[in-house]
Parts: sequence; C-alpha cells; structure tokens
Amino acid sequence: MPNLLERDFSANEPDTKWVTDITEFTLFDKKLYVSAVMDLYNKEIIGYQIGNFPDKLFVMKTIKIALDKRKDADGVILHSDRGSQYTSRVLQDTLESLGFRLSMSRAGNPYDNACIESFFSHFKTEAIYPYDVQFLEELEQRIVEYIKFYNNERRQKKLGKQSPINFRLQNAA
Repeated sequence: MPNLLERDFSANEPDTKWVTDITEFTLFDKKLYVSAVMDLYNKEIIGYQIGNFPDKLFVMKTIKIALDKRKDADGVILHSDRGSQYTSRVLQDTLESLGFRLSMSRAGNPYDNACIESFFSHFKTEAIYPYDVQFLEELEQRIVEYIKFYNNERRQKKLGKQSPINFRLQNAA
C-alpha cells in the first residue's frame, strides 16, 4: 500500500485527508483501546471508539462513525500505519468499495502518521497521566470528556488559536 500523504499533513478543505490509529491504555491488568479518525483539515476527531479488542471490526466501526458524521468517502485519503487491523484484505476491500483512497505509513515509521500520534500523546499527557485513574469507567469518562474538550475548546496555534470545530465553522464554504 503506498504512502499517499508522504508527511503532507495539510488539507485545504474538509474530508480530503483523514488519518487513523489506535492507542492502548493499561489499568492494572486490564487493557482498553481507543481508535480515532482525524480530519487533517482542522485536526478534528470525527470518529472514535473505545473497546477491548483492537481488531479490524473495531477499526471499521470507528470509520463508520466518522462517515455517519461526514459526507461519503469518495476520494478521501484514509491514512494509517501498517498494523494488522489496517492491513487486513477484508478491511481494505471494504474501505476501497466505499470510495476511500488508502494510504499507509512506511513500516516502523511513526513520523508518517505524526498528527494522530501527536493527538494521542497530548491526550495521554493532558487527560490521563496527571490523574490517579483507578477504574475503567473513570478512564472511559476521561477519554470521552477529553475528545469533546479537544474538538470544541482546545485552541491550536496552527488553526489561528481556534478549536478544531470553531475553525471548521468559521471557514465553512
């Protein structure tokens, strides 16, 4: 699968370039995963899901959530790493049939998916690590609240110090 982005994380309009990834949280002996899709136009998280199994079905449900909020996928570049969830032939065929143009990072190169990696890093640093999270329910609540905060309130320098949603609304055609 080619790397169509080649680290060009800019987009001049919504729904042209999306990036996706999964991150993992461990709380005591339990694991929780977050799958997210970001629109590179305004760095908005347009779909996410919390779950216990980071498989291709988990990824597909996340992308479906993003599609339900946005237009069809016709021509949208969907960029991911080369995790087994994303390299599944069934998943790739399904996404291509929806109109996505699939793109993947080079093997072992997180910089090729830097925007979503950066989001997860800020997310953990701001919403999880400073707190003594004791329960999975609390972890899930922090995840939901942070993504809402990030999209609606967290100002970003590259967006003229606006939140992702404010930027999109201010620049809507």
